[in-house]
Amino acid sequence: MTTNDPADLTAEELLNAVGPAFGKLRRTSLLEVENPISAKDLSRTLVLNLVEQHTRDSEAEITVGAVAELLGVDPSVASRMVGDSIKAGYLTRAASQQDGRRTVLHLSPAGTELIARLRRHQRNAYDFITADWAERDRLEFARLMLKYVDSLDRLAERKATT
Repeated sequence: MTTNDPADLTAEELLNAVGPAFGKLRRTSLLEVENPISAKDLSRTLVLNLVEQHTRDSEAEITVGAVAELLGVDPSVASRMVGDSIKAGYLTRAASQQDGRRTVLHLSPAGTELIARLRRHQRNAYDFITADWAERDRLEFARLMLKYVDSLDRLAERKATT
């Protein structure tokens, strides 16, 4: 890379810079813009987001095993993560309405509030980080990020068809 301005990069240099940029995003915590989120709560939100996403439909249920699979971690790791979120008051366990032998997870009111707080924090951080961008660029980046994440969600479908 010969410059710090992405507009000056060749297509090859730009595409090669994406991986390291994602790595930097992963290593850099969100700016403390409003009601900072603790590192512990940031890791808890991985679990809470999954529970929220997979139980939006009133008939849908999620188990610790499903959390492990979705996070790509060992079931014992997921169990510890879920246990920590339960102990912190963000999740509750309940008997499955579909199969009473299974235990499913639900967000508690505190868990719902933590997710809402994180989303406000993320929005404030995005606004702060991109404050000197043109509005068109801010919206285009947001649109493309959502498109990227949607493509991630469809990866399993694409792999099944190849």
